[in-house]
Amino acid sequence: MVTQSFGTRDLSAVTSTALAFAVGALLATAARQRRYEALRLRVERVERNDRRAARLAEQQRLQSYLLDKALDDPDLAAVMSTIDDASPTRRRQYLFANAMYTNALLAYRVGVVNQEELHGHLRVICQNAIFREYWDATRHHRASLKDGSTEARVGRMTDALIHDLDESDTEEWWVVGEPHFGESQE
Repeated sequence: MVTQSFGTRDLSAVTSTALAFAVGALLATAARQRRYEALRLRVERVERNDRRAARLAEQQRLQSYLLDKALDDPDLAAVMSTIDDASPTRRRQYLFANAMYTNALLAYRVGVVNQEELHGHLRVICQNAIFREYWDATRHHRASLKDGSTEARVGRMTDALIHDLDESDTEEWWVVGEPHFGESQE
């Protein structure tokens, strides 16, 4: 007697195929879910950075407003400056030097310039004798900065740049120094 196995093999093949398809679909869904989660976290980070950049820019606008008032009025400049022995003219020059430095620092913080470009801006600023006087007169201000902060690292870069410029034996100042956040040259 011949036994017929009507569709058992066919049903087994269909079940295996369906199971393989379901496993593939689940794996694809899991991979897509991981990519989605990674993208969501990336968007959150970008939005957080954008909000921080906007707050920094608003702070810079306020600082510029206060600086404008101080530059226009020697009495207000005396309030804004902590350097007591400077003449009114020198005090305003120091405030302006601070504004130039702060502007370069902000441009770096918000990503307008990278570390190498910041170094180039600082190298130009550090060519100015009044800026160097300001930098030296405010050294004690930077002593209280948290060592790992962006401002402390940029301050060390500026210190190293001034040191490199002073030690350089070339007239080509625009090639002096390396754009790194080195240790203090003290």
